[in-house]
Amino acid sequence: MSLFSLFKRNKNTIPDLGPIEVDIHSHLVPAVDDGIQSIEQGLTILREMEALGYKKVITTPHTMWGSYDNTPESILGGLEKIKQAAKTEGISITMEAASEYFLDEHFMERLESGQQILTFGKNYVLLETGFINEPPHLKEASFHLTMKGYKMVYAHPERYMYLQNNDKLIEELLDRDIVFQLNAVALTGCYSKPVQKLAERLIDMGAIRMVGTDCHNMGHINLLKEATKTKYWQKLIKLDLINNSL
Repeated sequence: MSLFSLFKRNKNTIPDLGPIEVDIHSHLVPAVDDGIQSIEQGLTILREMEALGYKKVITTPHTMWGSYDNTPESILGGLEKIKQAAKTEGISITMEAASEYFLDEHFMERLESGQQILTFGKNYVLLETGFINEPPHLKEASFHLTMKGYKMVYAHPERYMYLQNNDKLIEELLDRDIVFQLNAVALTGCYSKPVQKLAERLIDMGAIRMVGTDCHNMGHINLLKEATKTKYWQKLIKLDLINNSL
């Protein structure tokens, strides 16, 4: 094999994030949810993300009543620990934290009562829903968030079965100015083929405004590297993404 052929092969295997420098969905606060469980795990992931070209990570631990009863204090306290460890290790990636809130009646009570909600960027709030049925509070939540000065970010819509073959609902949510956030790894088919197809359809529709890793562990970093090799990754990074403005 010639040196030119070897160089060409190696170049094609290098992950390319394109213009994306900010990740807005991950679980890198140790031992507060189903993400990393130790600072050491987090540092390994941060080194990999820095090598891939990320400059900033906005990590978003779950806040889910009865499963992950996190508070702003528990999330921000954990953030400081991993930030200090990263600084000690010479990792220059910037870290901030918000939360991935589960949309249910408990979140609606939190919103209505004026409890502190962790946001990122220009008062963005990351929300996820159940995967099977459209939640009764979905449209109501977007309205009340807007009325209180927040902007709703819809975590990984490609994973919601209730959006499959439901372009009418997708269009209605987009008309409400809800920000759709894609999990990059969905482009590999790791969740399922229907999820991958919906991810691709949302990209074709130009619906995606944010892209995240949803990184819980090193397995997600490896999947991210595979996602960057897909045809739809190239389509994704040409969209009007707002990651780098955060």
